[in-house]
Amino acid sequence: MTTKFLPFFLLLLQLFSSCSVQEKKMNPDDKKVFNELSEALNKGILDVWYPRTIDSVYGGFLSDFDYKWEMKGSQNKMIVTQSRHVWTCSTVAEFYPEKKDYFLKLASHGVQFLKDKMWDSKFGGFFNLVDQQGNVVKSGKADRIIKEAYGNAFAIYGLAAYVRQTNDTSALELAKKAFLWLDQHSYDPEYGGYFQFLEADGTALKGGFNGIPPKDQNGSIHLLEAFTELCRVWPDPILKERLLMMLALVRDQITHPKGYLQLFLNQDLSPVSYRDSAENVRKKNWYHDHISFGHDVETAFLMLEASEILGLENDTLTLRKAKKMVDHSIENGWDKTIGGFYEAGYYFKDQDTVTIIKDTKNWWAQAEGLNSLLMMAELFPNDPHNYKLLFLKQWEYIDTYLIDHEHGDWYSNGIDKEPNEKLSMKSQIWKCNYHTSRSLMNCIARLSKTTASKNN
Repeated sequence: MTTKFLPFFLLLLQLFSSCSVQEKKMNPDDKKVFNELSEALNKGILDVWYPRTIDSVYGGFLSDFDYKWEMKGSQNKMIVTQSRHVWTCSTVAEFYPEKKDYFLKLASHGVQFLKDKMWDSKFGGFFNLVDQQGNVVKSGKADRIIKEAYGNAFAIYGLAAYVRQTNDTSALELAKKAFLWLDQHSYDPEYGGYFQFLEADGTALKGGFNGIPPKDQNGSIHLLEAFTELCRVWPDPILKERLLMMLALVRDQITHPKGYLQLFLNQDLSPVSYRDSAENVRKKNWYHDHISFGHDVETAFLMLEASEILGLENDTLTLRKAKKMVDHSIENGWDKTIGGFYEAGYYFKDQDTVTIIKDTKNWWAQAEGLNSLLMMAELFPNDPHNYKLLFLKQWEYIDTYLIDHEHGDWYSNGIDKEPNEKLSMKSQIWKCNYHTSRSLMNCIARLSKTTASKNN
């Protein structure tokens, strides 16, 4: 096994910093895929989403578009989606220097909405959901304002990416305030980690909310991601301490020894499991207890990224755990016939093999799988899994069954399993372009890194 892994951030920084790609040095196969990925990113995603989603009347980004990219829906604005747009636009501005001014203008537009409408000037923290005009929307049946660590994590993530490109001090201050607010109200000093749900005033809901446990892997991995991004522009000692804690928590506690994330957690970080429950109870609660292959391959990347920013040299522990998560997903959740990662699997009681309980293939998991497969191909080029071949198969799957070559962007789920997804919404508060844009940018960077040369 490789004992020293590639510095991911430095790789991307090298490529983003006024580099030109000399495609003639690529082998023909890599060049072909490079060109396809570049077209998928530019024409298939960026040109489709922007400026179409800009809300020039009320600020921020519009949320709801149907399969033909016609506006349809309430246009409510969620902190996650709004922040992901800010992150995408900020990162694209770095990735394509010739487009920097345009995309930073879009990012700035989004940052202003976060400041003006989504930050709670009374109690602090970001609201989870507002309507198109920016009025706060209460949380469903609870009929009260609930804030979430998950949403605030994405606000930090987007703001930090924007600061990295602009050195905007007001955006940095807002990112700091969000981190400190989370650390004061959501952080659990007794058991570690962060409570997912909070009242409007910041009171943590230690017993969870609406039947959902108080801590989970999804909030945890995206806090890890957000703190990683914030550390790049604000290397605060407490922030670094929390990032190190989250890396250890995700890697060593939330990740099962077999190599998959345990989805929901009690306050003491013990996993929520229904393996010993009656079948009807287990099926009813499958969402809280299953193997999410998409999150596993995504987390492999996020852990290594965090380790790099923390400066953990020769971090073979994180590398070994990350590889195990990708390998477990390949061995148990990969469609060996046409490619793609299944949505959900399960280790039934007294069984050592995974049973696929949901064989659909959502778009974000395929994007994350594409990124992690190429990352592993670079780190372990001679591994028996042949990650590069799997990466090519995954791209073929995405290009055939997920990309809408007529209307643009990706279907919500692969049409090999769900052909009606051709008519599903292209954009809504839970579907943006962050997973796809990040994956394509990372893959383009990896394929071209050996051919990049500084402009003189």
